[in-house]
Amino acid sequence: MITIHIIACVTLVVLVLLQSGKEGMGIIFGGGGGSVFGSTGAGGLLSKLTAGAATVFFLTSMVFTYVSTQKHTSPKESIVIDMPVTQTPAAPAGVTTAPAEEPAAQEKNQ
Repeated sequence: MITIHIIACVTLVVLVLLQSGKEGMGIIFGGGGGSVFGSTGAGGLLSKLTAGAATVFFLTSMVFTYVSTQKHTSPKESIVIDMPVTQTPAAPAGVTTAPAEEPAAQEKNQ
């Protein structure tokens, strides 16, 4: 599939450069005044070939985009949502708590 896409790209570039503009035969041959494709020119043939190459390029680009989006789907659920929420109660402002006595100190007092 990538080979078809690359061939369509190169063909499209060459065909666009072959299109005759104000210079005559196009940019690729230096804009010469002679006609290589006959006395009527190659307007109809080159236009049809360019449209065909553009269609192939467009279709292969769309197929690559579709395949790429199918590979990179996001997970349906989030890990963060599944995590349990642990909240510690906050002490009221202005109230300080005294440190608890150690059990060893309580046994010595008895």
